[in-house]
Amino acid sequence: MDAWKVRDGALRRESVPDPVPAADELLVRVEACGVCRTDLHVIDGDLPVHRPAVIPGHQVVGTVVGAGEAVRSIDEGDRVGVAWLHRTCGTCRWCRSGRENLCPEATFTGWDHDGGYAELLTVPEAYAYPLPRDEEALGLAPLLCAGIIGYRALRRANLPPGGVLGIYGFGSSASITAQLAKAAGATVVAITRGERNQALARELEVDFVGGEDAAPPEPLDSAIVFAPVGAILTQALDATVRGGTVVSAGIHMSPIPGIDYDRSLFFERDLRSVTANTRADGAEFLALARNLRLAPAVTTYGFDGVDDALMDLRAGRAGGSLVIRMG
Repeated sequence: MDAWKVRDGALRRESVPDPVPAADELLVRVEACGVCRTDLHVIDGDLPVHRPAVIPGHQVVGTVVGAGEAVRSIDEGDRVGVAWLHRTCGTCRWCRSGRENLCPEATFTGWDHDGGYAELLTVPEAYAYPLPRDEEALGLAPLLCAGIIGYRALRRANLPPGGVLGIYGFGSSASITAQLAKAAGATVVAITRGERNQALARELEVDFVGGEDAAPPEPLDSAIVFAPVGAILTQALDATVRGGTVVSAGIHMSPIPGIDYDRSLFFERDLRSVTANTRADGAEFLALARNLRLAPAVTTYGFDGVDDALMDLRAGRAGGSLVIRMG
């Protein structure tokens, strides 16, 4: 099969053997794969190497074309989604308490295991999400990481009913999270660089859109920082009310400068992080997204254009969700 592998800090297209599913795994033919900033972190070495020459991609929509002998509930021909969380131990204190995202033995698609920048991939049956056939694969793909992580970040933000949410950075995950928050009745403030991101925020009828140094028009009850820039966490804390919460939603963050305790953190402000997701997060969010008919703004690339998509993401040349279409 054809695949894009990480080689010496860059992607290289290669012909590789088809993967073979283990006993509890599905073999999935990729229909579409979302492009995530985490893929850049894997390629650029911001994250440590877990699998040399890994195939990135962890927002995968595909069709089951094979299965191991222990698979029971998913059949060939079914459509499934493959997300970032690939497998957990199932026995540690975190797995047993419903916090499998914190499992020390957790492994991840496109980092520990080959992902969706390929014609085929494998996924454990227990970690695949059944998906409907009546929805476009290109619109489903961003939901499998950008959507799920945004959903978890919003839950951890402790946003009160009718509250004011600040969103810092307005890429794929932020644009989906803004739709969730607006649907729940929140006032949403977007602080972001880039004309494309600002234009997307306005298209989604965000209540206020400002540049990266803008001050929100009113104090924030909660904030989510999607941009991987440590200094923005302090900026968000300073804009948050007493008792407010700021959440860092990325897997990688540049160094956080010194925080002035009295100005930025006192009065019971909370600074929190998001680490991956649980399967329950994914199931809950995908059901919610279907009910709300969430529609990510998608820019599409062919399989030949994977490198172009990543360069556009790095340079901020494309807004919303970037998705690779197979075939």
